[in-house]
Amino acid sequence: MSTNRREFLRNTGFAALAASLPFAGKSSSFLSSLAPYKPIGSFGIQLWTVKEALFADAKDTLAKLSSYGYKQIESFEGPKGFFWGMKNTEFKKYMDDLGMKIVSSHCNNTVDFERKAAEAAEIGMSYLICPWKGPQKSIDDFKRFNDEFNKCGEIAKKNGIRFAYHNHDYSFKVLDGQVPQVVMMEGTDKDLVDFEMDIYWVVAAGEDPKAWFKKYPHRFRLCHVKDLTKTDKGNESCQIGKGTIDFKSILSEGSKYGMKTFIVEQEAFTGTNPMDSAKANAEYMSKFEI
Repeated sequence: MSTNRREFLRNTGFAALAASLPFAGKSSSFLSSLAPYKPIGSFGIQLWTVKEALFADAKDTLAKLSSYGYKQIESFEGPKGFFWGMKNTEFKKYMDDLGMKIVSSHCNNTVDFERKAAEAAEIGMSYLICPWKGPQKSIDDFKRFNDEFNKCGEIAKKNGIRFAYHNHDYSFKVLDGQVPQVVMMEGTDKDLVDFEMDIYWVVAAGEDPKAWFKKYPHRFRLCHVKDLTKTDKGNESCQIGKGTIDFKSILSEGSKYGMKTFIVEQEAFTGTNPMDSAKANAEYMSKFEI
């Protein structure tokens, strides 16, 4: 999430092969080690990546994303809500017409969450996600978020969907001798609250995503596939495959520990425009194997 997005969030109020081998029937672990990679399958895009185009013409932008190969989208809550000025059922119909599905959305979970959860559930969405809390003054602030998240998780579960929190780098920075991300993961009910790992921000914080998958199996159910490059200004997101992040090993490991949903995101577009980058990222993901 870029500085501009952080400002936006503040301003809007939220924060078969093995069986044919001659050694078939031998150790399953040995056979599995020889198994080929498999395609990642359906993947989505966080609409923030193409926000300017969406603000100009949401339907046309969504149609183009579909033509690029995206089968899933993750929305965000803007001035027209996360259904872009349409009723939830109208939005679903348009998604159906495009051969796409809205699987999740970032939203302000502190305002009218009951209604949002009901509307999301009505059209078959899987998640509503808190995208941002920001750096806090004390670790007690993060502990208070645990109660908030558990309550949202209860509301989501009652409606047949799930609630999750999306990380940035600030939650991995020690505060009052504790790591906020640990406080939130261990202080929330695993039956109610999941987490969406923004891989870019984990790496930017100097952390190993694979270590977090292993430490908290089946807690990170979604992820943002967002690459990182070093510039004169510091870390910056870029087209997937052109940065430094080893997605092959990270996504493969994540899938072993419960990762199910892979969402493309990009926030900086040096030398290209967002729609061109969205297309290039879709081409990369369509060939990706885990």
